[in-house]
Amino acid sequence: MSGHSKWSTIKRKKGATDAKRGQVFTRLSKEISVAARSGGDPETNFRLRLAVEKARAANMPKDNIKRAIKKGTGEDKGGTVLEQVTYEGYAQYGVALMIETVTDNRNRAVAELRHILAKSGGNLGETGSVTWQFENVAYFAFPPSTHSEEELFDLVVDAGAEDLTFSEEIVEVFASVESFKSVSDALQVANIAPDEAMLRMEPKNMVELSPSETAQVMKTIESVEELDDVQNVYTNLEVTTDALTLYAGD
Repeated sequence: MSGHSKWSTIKRKKGATDAKRGQVFTRLSKEISVAARSGGDPETNFRLRLAVEKARAANMPKDNIKRAIKKGTGEDKGGTVLEQVTYEGYAQYGVALMIETVTDNRNRAVAELRHILAKSGGNLGETGSVTWQFENVAYFAFPPSTHSEEELFDLVVDAGAEDLTFSEEIVEVFASVESFKSVSDALQVANIAPDEAMLRMEPKNMVELSPSETAQVMKTIESVEELDDVQNVYTNLEVTTDALTLYAGD
């Protein structure tokens, strides 16, 4: 199980409160609304289908999903206008960050990000200052099923996946963006429901720090993730077992 996967698990456990759950629903609603701008039918709008599936996996109420779709398609005339903006920057120790936001106020989003990063010794960068260090990939994660590692490997590779990592706790699948739908469909046919299925940014090279430095950066990233406008944060930070122990102990 990769350090980042363990980190995600710890964060989910830390955030298992009603307040955090409400924040998750808010982020999912924004994601659905932005995706629905390209069409309100999940069957023909794959990005919307992905967002809706993620919301259902989080047990988001159906009425919330419907409202978010209507807001995106324009049927809900009273909603605020949201825009998707990706910011680039650095945490302390030169760790690169790609920060995806969905906001109704760019000025607020930028001010909050600058404040958190500056306080920790980092900064927001210019467009293009960090992007070159990442690439877009399709990512799936799910618990091991009745399928063997070899069966899963054959299944996803035949569907277009590029790599699979298998452990007792989690299976992770990586594919090109273009292969997202084919891999997703193959998993569905095999009755495998991923805990995570998304397009995300993967670092081309990792930065490894000492455990204490890594834990500091992890806390900075957590503070960024807690901002209302932030949807996802991607980093090139290598998360080690020792760093996870320090982080989880707080």
